[in-house]
Amino acid sequence: MKTTSTIIMVTAILATFIYGVSFTGTTGKIAGVVTDSQTGEGIPGAAVTVDGTTLGAISGFDGKYVIMNIPGGIYTLTSVTIGYAKQKIENVVVIADSTTTVDMTLSRVKIESEEIIVGSDRYQIEKHDAGDEMKITLDKKDRSQPSGKSDNIAESTNGFTSDGDLSHFRKGRPGGESTYMLDGVNIQYPYCGYYSPPPPPNTESYDRIYENRFLSPDDNPLSTFSIDVDAASYSNTRRFLNQGALPPADAVRIEEFINYFDYDYPQPDGDVPFSITTEVSDCPWKADHRLLHIGLQGKNIPMESIPPGNLVFLLDVSGSMQSPDKLPLLKSAFKLLVSQLRENDRVAIVVYAGASGLVLPSTPGYQKETIINAIERLHAGGSTAGAAGIRLAYETAKRNFIKKGNNRVILATDGDFNVGVSSDEELTRLIEEKRKEGVFLTVLGFGTGNLKDSKMEKLADKGNGNYAYIDNILEAKKILVNELGGTLFTIAKDVKIQIEFNPARVAAYRLVGYENRILAKEDFNDDKKDAGEIGSGHSVTALYEIIPAGDNEWIGKVDRLKYQKPAIDPKVNESSEMLTVKFRYKKPDEDKSRKIEVPVFDRETRLKETSDNFRFSAAAAEFGMLLRDSEFKGDSDYDQVIEMANRAKGRDSEGYRAEFIRLVKLAGELSKVVAEWR
Repeated sequence: MKTTSTIIMVTAILATFIYGVSFTGTTGKIAGVVTDSQTGEGIPGAAVTVDGTTLGAISGFDGKYVIMNIPGGIYTLTSVTIGYAKQKIENVVVIADSTTTVDMTLSRVKIESEEIIVGSDRYQIEKHDAGDEMKITLDKKDRSQPSGKSDNIAESTNGFTSDGDLSHFRKGRPGGESTYMLDGVNIQYPYCGYYSPPPPPNTESYDRIYENRFLSPDDNPLSTFSIDVDAASYSNTRRFLNQGALPPADAVRIEEFINYFDYDYPQPDGDVPFSITTEVSDCPWKADHRLLHIGLQGKNIPMESIPPGNLVFLLDVSGSMQSPDKLPLLKSAFKLLVSQLRENDRVAIVVYAGASGLVLPSTPGYQKETIINAIERLHAGGSTAGAAGIRLAYETAKRNFIKKGNNRVILATDGDFNVGVSSDEELTRLIEEKRKEGVFLTVLGFGTGNLKDSKMEKLADKGNGNYAYIDNILEAKKILVNELGGTLFTIAKDVKIQIEFNPARVAAYRLVGYENRILAKEDFNDDKKDAGEIGSGHSVTALYEIIPAGDNEWIGKVDRLKYQKPAIDPKVNESSEMLTVKFRYKKPDEDKSRKIEVPVFDRETRLKETSDNFRFSAAAAEFGMLLRDSEFKGDSDYDQVIEMANRAKGRDSEGYRAEFIRLVKLAGELSKVVAEWR
């Protein structure tokens, strides 16, 4: 597991940067790194602004920042972040068509602590002094109230109110005094400026990705993997790019870039719950290679035909969920979902922080106001007893189980489980047990700073559900309104794909992405082996890069076997089949799988003659490889991705593909600046 620092969202500062990138060469750039004066390490989430303008950036996970589109001139640069004293650097010269390097070094705030006695009570006072800024926290001892809060704190005499929470000052007078009434006793401290509490340590985590390599069909004739409809990696990467930073390589799962988008596949016919589409053409990033495109389209079932839902919202209200991109966004997202409920649906709400609890018993979908009021009353605070909450949510789902209904727990969290059972292995075993009882799991990730991406993906995989990351209210609408049927209702489970390559046509092959979904060849026929699910209306796309037979490219072969020789049917040289794709799936209420086989032929189709589906999926894959700096990216570049995506944009009623093109442009600019800065 890899822990990666990240950045804090400051939308107002970045609006011009994100939407006003200039490609005309009439402006200059400022780039640098913001470091801690004590440790020398990069500080993530530091705001760096150009005084007198709306231009600025946020330092990335390594402390680096880039500010673009700055007219030539002389400026003052300011850097500030929570827990550090502000720094200003004057006389920064910006020249058109060049990059000015400005490194910022921030000093941590000083913390003083003392204890006072008021009547029979003891209070601990902490003063966080950053020179011209100060925060004061009162912590009442031997009392159950949270740190920094007291019912006995009244409005201060200098004109601002604490709202009962002294960890945030709203306004003040430089050089003035702040006076608090505490059980009739005046407590005065000097105060000026605005200050917020320091952020928690950054603990985002992503599993290490070891990219799939080329394999020879002589030694590895079968390629087997589980399908994946998750798209969290794409929206999480969008969050990084929109905040002015390239994502960590292990945050980029290429199959989730591809599968973020809908494709124009035909609806299935007959009893099979999905259609199958295949295409072969030139590989855009390696001209002498071929690219295989496999598309599955799940049957689109109208909401009125979907079985009634027994839903349990399992909501993280721990202290780590306080920031605006966590619990407040979560509340807005779930209110969108509630608006889609039908009369025969039911919803219960379980929350967890230091302990778990049922805040709303199972309630009919027509009582929307009751459900929304319960959501509105939620507040964040405490540690994270996630496992206890999961147990209670499943118990609640079982008590209200609907036979042949959609029984599902929807977990919304930043993934930080730090009380009770918390290891990945223990949690996944718990989820697997509950899955067998007919209750599935959907996981929704929120926020920055301690996002446990790797853990949430594992839980959703084991719970027969999908994992999505919600970075804004539009993504919430996409997942919980536009794609609600696919999010909540499974039409096929344990879907596996196995491909047998014809060595007479294929010298080597490489599955693009799906690194954490690879299965052993024996798993394909093992109905006990868990695999991915397809929801109503979901599409799934996979790509293989293929080296044609006869190509002399070295791909790494093993020595010739001494004791056995591979038996190859002599008829393969006569066959025009390039490969055979096999699928296995189960219906949601069945335990025995069904198999489908589809032969694939290479008809020498040129890239410009392929479908929009083929070219846009290839663009999404190529974008992911560029962000990962993949050794297999070949001749990829951002301009090529933009051109191919533009030509394959097709119908884009929701604007997702247009947004993709904007993100590629933004990533290209960031990459150029980083390259010239190095």
